[in-house]
Amino acid sequence: MEVAYKVFNDPIHGHIELHPLLVKIIDTPQFQRMRNIKQLGGAYYVFPGASHNRFEHSIGVAHLAGKLAKSLKEKMPEQIDEAEKIDDRDVLCVQIAGLCHDLGHGPFSHLFDKMFIPKARTDLKDDKKWTHEKASLDMLEHLIKVNKLAPVMEENGLVLPEDLDFIKELIFGKITDPAHPEKEPKYKGRKPEKYFLYEIVSNKRNGIDVDKFDYFARDCHHLGIKSNFDHDRFIKFAKVFKVDGEQQICTREKEVGNLYDFFHTRNSLHRRAYQHKVTNIVETMITEAFVLADKHLTFVGESKKFTLSTAIDDMVAYTKLNDNVFEQILLPTPGELDEAREKDLKKAREILTNISSRRLLKCVGQFYSAYQADIEDMRLHLLVDQKNPLGIKLLPEHLNVIKMDYGMKTENPIDRVSFYRKGDKEAFKISRGQVSTLTPGHFQEWLLQVYCTAETDGEILALARKKFEQLCQTVTSKKVCLQLSISLHVVKLFQITLFYYREAG
Repeated sequence: MEVAYKVFNDPIHGHIELHPLLVKIIDTPQFQRMRNIKQLGGAYYVFPGASHNRFEHSIGVAHLAGKLAKSLKEKMPEQIDEAEKIDDRDVLCVQIAGLCHDLGHGPFSHLFDKMFIPKARTDLKDDKKWTHEKASLDMLEHLIKVNKLAPVMEENGLVLPEDLDFIKELIFGKITDPAHPEKEPKYKGRKPEKYFLYEIVSNKRNGIDVDKFDYFARDCHHLGIKSNFDHDRFIKFAKVFKVDGEQQICTREKEVGNLYDFFHTRNSLHRRAYQHKVTNIVETMITEAFVLADKHLTFVGESKKFTLSTAIDDMVAYTKLNDNVFEQILLPTPGELDEAREKDLKKAREILTNISSRRLLKCVGQFYSAYQADIEDMRLHLLVDQKNPLGIKLLPEHLNVIKMDYGMKTENPIDRVSFYRKGDKEAFKISRGQVSTLTPGHFQEWLLQVYCTAETDGEILALARKKFEQLCQTVTSKKVCLQLSISLHVVKLFQITLFYYREAG
C-alpha cells in the first residue's frame, strides 16, 4: 500500500515530504511545545530575525536525516551482505530520531540546560548531570505512551522495543574512542555492520551531522549571516566505506575544503551570534531572573507540583515549560505572598523588565586566549577585591568564561574524517598540510567577557574599558615574550646539538 506523505513548505529546504508516522508525532502537545522555544535563546534580543524555534528546526533535521540515509542506501554496492544494507525501517528510524532529537530542550534552549539548571540544581553533577539530550529520550518515551503511538509505530513497520532503542541511541549518538575501541559501549538498536547510521543525526566521531546541517543553514538565514558550507553537496558525495574494520560515512577527497568551511561556519556562528557579548548579557540576566523565581513558580506534574528547576524530573510538568515562563514571571501573582517570596519575584520582574526596556548590563571588554590558564588568571586578578584593576565593582557572575572549539576540544575534527577517490574501494585520511598552510593550527580557544551594571557611570565605564585594554595588551605581551624566550631556547639547544654531532662526526 502506498504511503500518503504530507508536504511541508520550509523556508530553508523548500517543499519537503514527511512520512505519516512523523506527522503523528508532530501533532502531539509534547512536540508542539517546541513552537514556543526559541532556537537561539537570548540572541533574538540582538538579532531581530532570529525568531525561529526548535519546532521548524526539528522538522528540517528529520528531512535531512531521511535525505542522507536514502542517499547512502542508493550508493550501497549490490554485492554487500544483507546485514549491511540500509532498509526502509532504518530510514524511518533515522527520520524519527532527527525529528525528536530536541524534544528535551527547555525555555530559551541552551540557556536552560547550560546556565540555569547548573545554578538551580546543584545536586545534578558528574554522573547525575542533566542534559537536554537525556530529557529528549524521556520526553520521547512520554510522548509515545500518552499518545498511544506504539501500535501506530508497529503498523508502520517498526519492531518494538528494538527500533525504539535504536531511535534513542541515534539521538544520543554513538560514543567513539579511537584510542580504546574496546571501551566503546555496545548498542542494542543495530549490529556493528550498521553503526555508520549513528553518524547521521548526532555524530560523535567527527561532529559532521544533519543536526548541524540544518541549524547552520537556518540560523544563518535568520541571523543574516552568510554560510559557505553546502550540505547538499556533502550528501551528494557521502558514501559508506570500511575504515579500521568499521563501516563509516566518508566523502570525496575534493570535499575536504568544504568540510573546513563547515567547521569555520560553526566557529563563525559562535563568535558572531551564539557568544555575542549582548546575547550573553541578556542570557545572564534571564538566568538570574529564573533562579530568583524558580521556587515560586509551580507546574502541575503527574501526581504533584514542581518548580521551574524540578519540572525536569516529570515529563507532564516539563511539557508545560517553554519561553512563556518569561511572561509568567512578569505577571502579577494572585493571592498574598510571604515577604521573602515577594522579594524574589519583585527582583526577578525587575531584571526582566530591564531586558524589555533595554537597560542591560554593559560590556567592559573581552579577551581571547588559546590557553585556559590565561583566562583563569585574568578572571581571578579582576576578582581579587573591590579595588580591582578596572576601578569598578565586579561580581563573579559578571565574568563570563566561554570555551570555543571545532567540536573536538583541541583536536582537528578533519583528522577523524575518511575520504575516498573516484573509483576507489578504500578510504584514507588527509592531513592538514595536504590542504593549505592557511588552515587553522589551533582548534580550541577561551573567551573572557567582562560586564558591569547598567548604572555604571559613562566616564567610569570608558576608563574601565581603557584599563581592560591595557591589561589585555600586558597579558599578550608577556605571552609573546615567553613564547619568544622558549623559541630562542629551542634554537640554542638545536645549535648545541648540531655542534655536538659535527664534533662527533
